Amino acid sequence: MIPVRGYGGKTVAVLGLGRSGLTAARALEAGGAEAVAWDDGAAARDRAEGEGIVLRDLTQGGAFDGVSALIVSPGIPHLYPTPHPVIAAAWEAGVPVDNDIGLFFRSFGNGDWDKFDTTPRVIAVTGSNGKSTTSALIHHVLEEAGRPAQLAGNIGRGVLDIEPARDGEVVVLELSSYQTDLARALTPDIAVFTNLTPDHLDRHGGMGGYFAAKRRLFAEGGPDRAVIGVDEVEGRYLANQLAEDGAEMRVIRVSAERKLDGPGWAVFARKGFLAEWRGGRQAGSIDLRDIKGLPGAHNHQNACAAYGALRAIGLGPKAIERGFASFAGLPHRSQRIAEKDGVVFVNDSKATNVDAAAKALAAFPKIRWICGGLQKEGGLDGLASDHVLKAYVIGREAEAFARQLSCESEVCGTMAVAVARAVEEAEPGETVLLAPAAASFDQYDSFERRGEDFAEQVAACLTS
Repeated sequence: MIPVRGYGGKTVAVLGLGRSGLTAARALEAGGAEAVAWDDGAAARDRAEGEGIVLRDLTQGGAFDGVSALIVSPGIPHLYPTPHPVIAAAWEAGVPVDNDIGLFFRSFGNGDWDKFDTTPRVIAVTGSNGKSTTSALIHHVLEEAGRPAQLAGNIGRGVLDIEPARDGEVVVLELSSYQTDLARALTPDIAVFTNLTPDHLDRHGGMGGYFAAKRRLFAEGGPDRAVIGVDEVEGRYLANQLAEDGAEMRVIRVSAERKLDGPGWAVFARKGFLAEWRGGRQAGSIDLRDIKGLPGAHNHQNACAAYGALRAIGLGPKAIERGFASFAGLPHRSQRIAEKDGVVFVNDSKATNVDAAAKALAAFPKIRWICGGLQKEGGLDGLASDHVLKAYVIGREAEAFARQLSCESEVCGTMAVAVARAVEEAEPGETVLLAPAAASFDQYDSFERRGEDFAEQVAACLTS
């Protein structure tokens, strides 16, 4: 655990008692603060109280008397579509509002670092799609290269739940827009921006607010190096804002669509080959085509971003290539779960929006596509693929979802029916792909549970 510094002997309130909230309360106590906590859900309050967390009803008048700060869990809106009443009350009381990411960055470094030969470093990864895979890939390569490393944030452990840094350690953080938007301290050594596509627009008041939340990691964080995906206009803008001139080496531009020219530092992938160019000369390359854990152009973009971050901390191209080759991929993200009679089954349940699903569809040549769920704002505009042989639509609104598709489709409703029909019709050389292009909450508690159901139904069909 990382004890929170700066609040010794003070009272700090915590709103939200999920994973990050509970960890924040414990880390505050470990740093000498008195933590008081609240959650809108009675079950969460009971669970926290059973673990020794002191509760205080922050919705009551006077609740912020004597409180030095309010720490808010990432799922709680603080601005759009409307501020949570407790946050609004903290503003009125003049109480600073922060989150666990802000606490981490103000508390991670300590006096023990003076004894280290190599100062620990933090790589923070944000973006709309691919940030989990990019973060996990960076962490995997570091471990394969024998470098001490920890993975936390929006993936794995909460940021305050990790162990204090060791000599030369690298902490890899996946950070969502919910986390970067509110943090009062953002000081990574390396910051990575994968891409930007519409998502969480209600929470950020539109695309401008969404991009602004991501941009804070770079504009306010002041990283030593910035790895920026430039395949969207926002990435090109951000890279330009951070660069002092065309030969800038602080910025590493990344693309999975085209060769990047110029005298600066760039990493790009074309036709399955990753290339690093620095100062107008090629400095490294990797053939990504046969790396099973990184299929498709979207994963090649992830590979380029990870490569840039790893090169920024001094890892060599050969060590990175070895780590890429042994990367198995993440569950529910282009995860190859089975193959039988020439048919491959891929679980990409994390493809919860149109852009992520489109990238998954582009990764395989002949697809029997399982899709559907709780649609996000904007519908299915822009989602089309010549690779789809047929769609098998699930979800409570499966008929409405199917009507928006330009390909042949069948309304199946449930995962069991969709998998059974796809298995029945699939032929050698085809891929049965779960890439829902929608949230899971109409039928499942999470995208993970949806992916698990897909894997279970596939296993049942293949063994029957």
